[in-house]
Amino acid sequence: MHASLPDGLTLFHSLLNVYFAVLVVYFFVGNGGYMLLMLLSVVSVWLHKRSRSYEGLQLLRQSPATPPVTIIMPACNEQKAIVNSVWAALKTDYPGLEVCVVDDGSEDETLERLSAAFSLAPVTLITRPRLATRRVRALFVSSDFPNLLVISKDHGGKPDALNAGLNVCRTPYFCTLDSDCILDRDALLRLMWPVVHSTAPVAASGGIVRVLNGCDRADGQVVKVEAPPGNLERFQVVEYLRSFLFGRTAWNLLGGTLIVSGAFALLHRATVLEVGGFLNDTVTEDMELVVRLRRWAAEQGRTLRTNFTSNPVCWVECPRERRMLARQRRRWQLGLCQTLWKYRSMVLNPAFGTLGLISLPFHVLVEACGAVVEPLGYAIIPLLVWVDPSRLRFLIPVLAFGMAWAGVLSIAAVVLEEMTYRHYRSPRSLAILLLYALIENIGYRQIVLLWRFQGVVRFLTGNHDWEKVVHDGLEEQEANRP
Repeated sequence: MHASLPDGLTLFHSLLNVYFAVLVVYFFVGNGGYMLLMLLSVVSVWLHKRSRSYEGLQLLRQSPATPPVTIIMPACNEQKAIVNSVWAALKTDYPGLEVCVVDDGSEDETLERLSAAFSLAPVTLITRPRLATRRVRALFVSSDFPNLLVISKDHGGKPDALNAGLNVCRTPYFCTLDSDCILDRDALLRLMWPVVHSTAPVAASGGIVRVLNGCDRADGQVVKVEAPPGNLERFQVVEYLRSFLFGRTAWNLLGGTLIVSGAFALLHRATVLEVGGFLNDTVTEDMELVVRLRRWAAEQGRTLRTNFTSNPVCWVECPRERRMLARQRRRWQLGLCQTLWKYRSMVLNPAFGTLGLISLPFHVLVEACGAVVEPLGYAIIPLLVWVDPSRLRFLIPVLAFGMAWAGVLSIAAVVLEEMTYRHYRSPRSLAILLLYALIENIGYRQIVLLWRFQGVVRFLTGNHDWEKVVHDGLEEQEANRP
């Protein structure tokens, strides 16, 4: 400390030094971890492409042993998107497919539009509910599509709606699908392929979720993939590519999968029922369920596998407005903190293998604590430099490298997509995504960090309200229906 520093600032200077040390540790652990995840993801995607497992889909499609699947689609006030989403789900190429839509107490015309589009009629079914849910008002079947069932119930939230669908599900596997999503026609077949060929029981299988905004659709399918028109949406495309191609692909290879996206996930019905179904004590019921399944399996001494496959594609509409994106990111961060706190006993516990020793600690340090350490750094670093200007000689290179490395990761995710699955075939779209990957960490990253920081504050202050994200784009391009 400089001799000219007033005595009253001694404690402040010491606290800044502590924070600076924490920031350096976070920087090296975070960037080193992401570098390892990137390398593992390249290996994982290469192995998956080399196996060419998709070539056996015809055998899976024709085999009488292929397990039937029920798509459970919860919906609340989704009148603009629900008809197109259900139509796309019904067009999914899968043998023995059932579709169950759960209208979770919608106050708009969600149920009315479903009834008109699919000729719904009330029906009485004998069921034995194993999970407690809010009151089921009525059940409806379609005269046009015998494999479509619609449940109308009192509002209870997404986990409650999923449990209501699970109570009437009779297939060995079910697929959760958000009401603003569109599946590639053979996505469910590709998601089931590693399940039926696994040497160990598979409780959950997830696939890649991609941004629907800007894509052309017809007959319930995405027929042309382009970069979205809005700046906010383009940044999210880069985020999704990085998160799924690098994050979840690498964790799957390590055996440390913490989440399969509830927007599109295949789950084993009996196992989910055995652990109690979906719970409403967090705002990210998909992450909570996966961690609970893995803890239950370890405690029961069972071998249970959680898969992630890098090519089944589910297309989801991302927020177009900053206000809606803020709600989404706050909720994701809040749910992450809730889940990590709920299962804190698993962190650094060797009984839970890679999940306990590597994956959970990484998410605690980098994903949870990082949402506090990094945003505060933008405010505290100037104070640190004011107290001790000599820090600049170390600080500027570290910050510059951090920003550059984050850009490299984003660019690498876009390049990996182009080298493997090539959904963005237009040179213009590819150039746009590369540009936004380059500039993502200047401005956009800081705004998202602020929202994530707010999610941590909500967790610490006990504000656990579910912030609903309103989507309105699916209605703009009507699917071609007979």
